[in-house]
Amino acid sequence: MTERGRLEAIWIKQSHKGPMDPVDRTTLDPAGGISGNADYGSERQVTLVEREIWDGIRDDLDESIHPAMRRANLLVAGIPLANSSGRVLRVGSCRIVVRGETKPCHRMDEAYPGLQAALATNWGAGAWGIVLSGGEIKVGDVMKWEEETVEDGEGW
Repeated sequence: MTERGRLEAIWIKQSHKGPMDPVDRTTLDPAGGISGNADYGSERQVTLVEREIWDGIRDDLDESIHPAMRRANLLVAGIPLANSSGRVLRVGSCRIVVRGETKPCHRMDEAYPGLQAALATNWGAGAWGIVLSGGEIKVGDVMKWEEETVEDGEGW
């Protein structure tokens, strides 16, 4: 059985260290990632965080913390990200291959004291990946893991 989830939020940052701006839709581009994002063209084209993990962290730290504080591009629900390196995630009609676990940096503690440590275990800070096939994505899109996996350097 294929796990299915939902894209719950999208954030784009216009500049490095700038605010995470919420948008309802955006374009994924295999040439560089998220159109208009400050990290366009970087190795980590897209970053993802899990709603279920974030909710647990909110329960442990403070219910007022917002998922945008994690500074990820996509908030996903119903799609576990742990140990997903090499897996291909379909978001609407687009495809992202997960390349690794996102490690939380000191900026997390700038957003909320203790957030970096809270995100540090078991893929708590989410995952990063690259776009295999692009197009428009929007909040509410269905997400699912594909059967295919992609090894480093294969298909990108």
